[in-house]
Amino acid sequence: MVDEGPRPPHPSQAQGGTRDGAGQAAVLSGVALVTGASTGIGRHLAEGLAARGMAVAGLARSEDRLRTAMDEVAAATGGRTLAVAADVTDRALVEEAVGLVREELGPIDLLINNAGLIDEFEVPVWEADPDQWWDVVSSHVRGALLTVRTVVPWMVLRNRGRIVNIASGMGTRGAPDYSAYSVAKTGLMRLTESLAGALEGSDVRAFDVAPGVVDTPMTRSMHMWEGFEDWTPPERVVELVAAIAAGELDQWAGRFVRAGRDDLDVLRATTPQDDARQLRLQPYGDADPVA
Repeated sequence: MVDEGPRPPHPSQAQGGTRDGAGQAAVLSGVALVTGASTGIGRHLAEGLAARGMAVAGLARSEDRLRTAMDEVAAATGGRTLAVAADVTDRALVEEAVGLVREELGPIDLLINNAGLIDEFEVPVWEADPDQWWDVVSSHVRGALLTVRTVVPWMVLRNRGRIVNIASGMGTRGAPDYSAYSVAKTGLMRLTESLAGALEGSDVRAFDVAPGVVDTPMTRSMHMWEGFEDWTPPERVVELVAAIAAGELDQWAGRFVRAGRDDLDVLRATTPQDDARQLRLQPYGDADPVA
């Protein structure tokens, strides 16, 4: 993927504090870092978290569009925002971007790995362009790995933090026409589970959040959703992530939750058991030797 690299943010990029009467009551605090924040689900999350009282840093490759988006979020919510342009698959740029966020806004309390590409064409895997296919996988998996390794050590030192990886139902099954995206989201779910296991016993937790089918430019570009109208309201995604940020769903760490289908009150009241909502082989029967 081509990236122009980030420019250091000007002081004016860090917007002012939350104003009284802005949209929703400020029920959260701290700093959120949202990747892929210039459009789509990431843009909705940035605004929803800012409206709830968080300072929000947005990260994306397109600097102009990202700056515009973060300025709009600040204007709509009165929240503090920061735009930091970077390619999430570039280790040096991610480290620089996270350093800028910590310098301008403070330590990161909530990391949302939302950035990622989609297969360019709906074709069987053997017809896919291997470079574009791998770019898709890398954008989701390498991108999340690099932000995790840069942000999470500081969370561990503070014993405070939440990580949300934006998952997909396509990660739970094979998708013949979107093989790269399916592989990427499956890998991301495995990363979440590994991360959650390594963090066990701390107050740092990782989650998979599937947003459902939200009406975004990316979704509109996918032929499989032509004519689709049963969109997941983006507010449901924001509500779910906000509940995680507030520590209300800690028992779901390392597991898959789905906006628009899961009822928040039910999630709050439920402690999942065994391998519920995790990727596992299904046994063929009682005698299956690998069950």
